[in-house]
Amino acid sequence: MTKAREFAVVGAGVGGLAVGTLLARAGHRVTLYERFAEPQPVGSGLMLQPTGLAALARLGLRGAVEALGARIGRLHGLTDTGRTVFDLSYAGLGPDHYAIGIHRAALHGALWQAFRNSGGDIEAGREIVDVERRADGRAAPVDALGRRAAVADLVIDASGARSRLRALVSPRRPRPYTFGAVWASVPDIGIAEQALAQRYVAARIMIGYLPIGRPDAGAERLAALFWSLKPSQYDDWRRDFAAWREKVVGLWPALAPVVSALPGPEAFAQASYVQFTAAPPFAGPLVLIGDAAHATSPQLGQGANSALLDAVVLADALSGHADIGAALRTFAAARRRHVRFYQWAGALMTPFFQSDSRLLPIARDLAFDRAKLLPIVHRQMLWTLAGLKTGLWSHADCTALAGGQPSAQVEASASRGG
Repeated sequence: MTKAREFAVVGAGVGGLAVGTLLARAGHRVTLYERFAEPQPVGSGLMLQPTGLAALARLGLRGAVEALGARIGRLHGLTDTGRTVFDLSYAGLGPDHYAIGIHRAALHGALWQAFRNSGGDIEAGREIVDVERRADGRAAPVDALGRRAAVADLVIDASGARSRLRALVSPRRPRPYTFGAVWASVPDIGIAEQALAQRYVAARIMIGYLPIGRPDAGAERLAALFWSLKPSQYDDWRRDFAAWREKVVGLWPALAPVVSALPGPEAFAQASYVQFTAAPPFAGPLVLIGDAAHATSPQLGQGANSALLDAVVLADALSGHADIGAALRTFAAARRRHVRFYQWAGALMTPFFQSDSRLLPIARDLAFDRAKLLPIVHRQMLWTLAGLKTGLWSHADCTALAGGQPSAQVEASASRGG
């Protein structure tokens, strides 16, 4: 074990709470800075892939989270004409592979309690916007009021896709996506049993329904309802909410009970997306994790999972190296191939589902479901869905990606059939 160090973690989201918990448990002194007065989740629900579940197991939280979530075994997508675009089952990877749909409040609550029990400190209501580097190689976070926080051996930025600190690491500018979405938590009426279900009209419209379990043990079961929407169209969507209800029911009649019960557009949270990758994700005594380091669209459902993987791999590297620079290089190398693939794949896939293109959705509808008839392509699709890909023709065991010992061959090549 390395000597105890001082770590400053910026952002009490998934990645920040996870890495803060692991470092505090390892005997380091951790202070977490959160811009909100009370740490809270943002959004409705998400999917925890086998990779994210493996990371939660490292935190000792997998069982508690699964108990609140909804097991997801299948991705199923249809066009407005009834053509199947996707019908993929995790069962093709074996019985121990599945996803969990989870309310963000349930996941955040489990991570928040773990951090509170870890011995770490939190300073809420303090937005960190800069980092002052010291001559001794350490750094002091600086908040929006110009106040310097305690000096740390390393500042870990887990503040998300709108990070104020990433410019200190990378000169690249985030590229906004044309489409975003609106999300709401609604009662789960059982129309997508153990499945993420989607409906598409070309690439202009995408409706999704994801069972997400309960936000806490005493609550009713919920689902996340989402609608693809350009940020520039948000105000018009709010004004024409009644017409939107009719459109949704016309495209997906089974949603009628859910849509009719919505009080109005205020039930939804708006989301917009950017594409950004920092390579490498560190500079001096500052390292980026999660969406601060690698933001993309949620089309492949990997955001929270990648943040959890970043957290466990970084914590391992920092606790295993006496030199912080060496630890950061180890962390970046361990995460490079997985991050690179999903950044590339997310950018590639998004226009097929969220764009104004006329040709891409035609190609999607003709090819995507048929592609799985080829066994080698089917396996690649399943590995991609489960978050296991590390390259065009390679994948990794979810336990290995989360820093543990692989339960099977870590790297697989197409020449060996997976």
